[in-house]
Amino acid sequence: MEGSFLKLASKGRYDFVKEKQTIMVVDDDKSIVELLRDFLENDGFYVKTAYDADQALSVLKQVTIDCIILDIMMPGQNGFEFCRQVREESNIPILFLSALSDDVDKIRGLALGGDDYIVKTASPGEIVARVKAVLRRSGSQKGFSRRILDYDGLTLDLSTREVFVERKYISLTPKEYELLRLFAENPQIVFTYDQLLGKFWNGIGDKHTVRVHISRLREKVEPDPNKPKYIVNVWGIGYRFKGE
Repeated sequence: MEGSFLKLASKGRYDFVKEKQTIMVVDDDKSIVELLRDFLENDGFYVKTAYDADQALSVLKQVTIDCIILDIMMPGQNGFEFCRQVREESNIPILFLSALSDDVDKIRGLALGGDDYIVKTASPGEIVARVKAVLRRSGSQKGFSRRILDYDGLTLDLSTREVFVERKYISLTPKEYELLRLFAENPQIVFTYDQLLGKFWNGIGDKHTVRVHISRLREKVEPDPNKPKYIVNVWGIGYRFKGE
């Protein structure tokens, strides 16, 4: 992930300027994927592609995606099922793309958390315009006021869901990001094991579940995971974010 930091007047704060946004096109029809990629790239977007839900999930684990154009009828997991899975951990804007114009499908897609629904008979130019509209509504369009959290070398851009340690981009899974965000937005607040299990695992699991995920998160963001600087243990209770 490339970008540039602009140091602000106040000590220790940085504003990350992202030059382009990234759109993921998910469709088993390669001709549609290639056509949309050409139009989106021509309009200044980065584009990632996937031909089924498994490939799309793999991309999401590696790259920060600003919007998903998602086909409904795909082999294996369909678009509705994929949308439901994404919504469990992320609010990335999703634009359904379907050969079906049935209102029932449209209602179902929007009810599952889709941000827009468009039929494949639409022109590529119209689809690009709808992507831009979805990004504007979601607050992801370039030019908006960014929300930055900076803690002594650890920086979260809440608007782009990006994390940096000493200005270096760190790739987190959606759950790791949400865990870190919860802590960073609530410095010094103690979160118990039960609270974390309830919020991120629907109460399923035990202390070990939480500890494993916190350990993986520390491996990515802590200068020394064995001596945590940010996410510290509260013995027998849970964790808190030092926020210094």
